[in-house]
Amino acid sequence: MQSKLFINLCSTVTFICSLSFNMQVMAAAENYVTEPNHTFAEFSYNHLGLSNQTSRFNTVSGTITIDPVAKTGKADITIDTKSVDTSSSAFNNHIQAEDYLSTTQFPTATFKSDKFTFSGDKLTGMQGVLTLKGVSKPVTLEVTNFDCKKHPMVGVDFCGANAITKVKRSEFNMGKNVPAVGDDVTIRIAIEAKKSS
Repeated sequence: MQSKLFINLCSTVTFICSLSFNMQVMAAAENYVTEPNHTFAEFSYNHLGLSNQTSRFNTVSGTITIDPVAKTGKADITIDTKSVDTSSSAFNNHIQAEDYLSTTQFPTATFKSDKFTFSGDKLTGMQGVLTLKGVSKPVTLEVTNFDCKKHPMVGVDFCGANAITKVKRSEFNMGKNVPAVGDDVTIRIAIEAKKSS
């Protein structure tokens, strides 16, 4: 009888420990919301063979979920295309016209990912879908810098990253003046995100 009770007790303890461990693993996923002052997207392209031009979108927002234990994550990022900043008000209007960003019809672009890749504890890539000017294409963001830690100034948990990818603008219905103006566009994203409560 005592032996049977001991076996049952051990089984119960093992079950509770296993349940506790699984709950801890499930609870490892953490949600972050982008911090607007340090989150933006840049894009660069060759202009007439004369120079490589770099512009940016000033307003980028979204959420990131990351599970460092399971090595998984999700990202849902929105770019306000009307926030494009070429450092020239005239060219800002030009690039928002129908031949290019067409911001009246398509005021936002999005990147959505549900597949993160890791090397050890470091995030190295995000595979997802970029939707720009109503066209959706699979893209992979190469993460060149990544860290999560307590923010030294505000004292709460933050994650930050830099990522890069390349696309062809003609594949997003923005092929005017190709190839005189380069078809290849390099997109760089800087993100800092605060852990949500």
